[in-house]
Amino acid sequence: MNNPDQRISEKIAPEVLELAARYYANHTQSYSAAELVVAGKEADIPAEFIQQAIKDVEAKHKQQLAQAKRSVNFRRGMLSIGAGILAALAVWTSFTYNFLQRSTARVEVAWAQVENQLQRRADLIPNLLNVTQVYAKQEKELVSLLVRSRQAYLQATTPNEKAGAIVQINQAIDRFRSYAVANPQLQSSQLFINLQYELAGTENRLAVERMRYNQAVQVYNQEIQIFPNSLVANTFGFKKQEFFQATNKDVPQIPQE
Repeated sequence: MNNPDQRISEKIAPEVLELAARYYANHTQSYSAAELVVAGKEADIPAEFIQQAIKDVEAKHKQQLAQAKRSVNFRRGMLSIGAGILAALAVWTSFTYNFLQRSTARVEVAWAQVENQLQRRADLIPNLLNVTQVYAKQEKELVSLLVRSRQAYLQATTPNEKAGAIVQINQAIDRFRSYAVANPQLQSSQLFINLQYELAGTENRLAVERMRYNQAVQVYNQEIQIFPNSLVANTFGFKKQEFFQATNKDVPQIPQE
């Protein structure tokens, strides 16, 4: 011992004694090569066989130790690779989710533009109603149809309800136009002519916004269906969206507010 007067901390003294006891046990339970040769003589085993056996056993134990180390290193390597794969998968999932969310937002923005034009179309109903009341006071059924269609749109709260209500508005407008065709006095009024321009303008703008919306839906539907985006889409509940049909007979499935 280099310094017999060295003070050992009370915290590590038990651990030191335990480790020293293990070393001593290993020492007392081991044999020297000479002792094994002597023991072999008692069993009539030549010394050269004892020496060969010692070399073979030591080589075997070294091989087992090396194999154990390789196994440990292999497991560590696999764990590192697995952790890297999981990290990469998490990053990819997050990126794809955000990508699909942005695509969903584009669909919602496109629908908002469609809804703006639907609102403009619904706002023309009071003017149509005024013209009808001036030139067609006897057309109570037409007046009632215009009023009901306007109320249905104002009462709609969800995108699907609004899309359904606009069908009634279109039916009311078509009914008004049919009546106007049979009434030259109504067609010649400046108020009616102005309304015709307004109606044509809303139809054109609605057609453009409907086209943009359907394009956004087409891109979105492709993005959630292609592999591997479909894995994230299915996991997080991204649903396929329906196109807004030009006939307005089929109400599109719009992203819920």
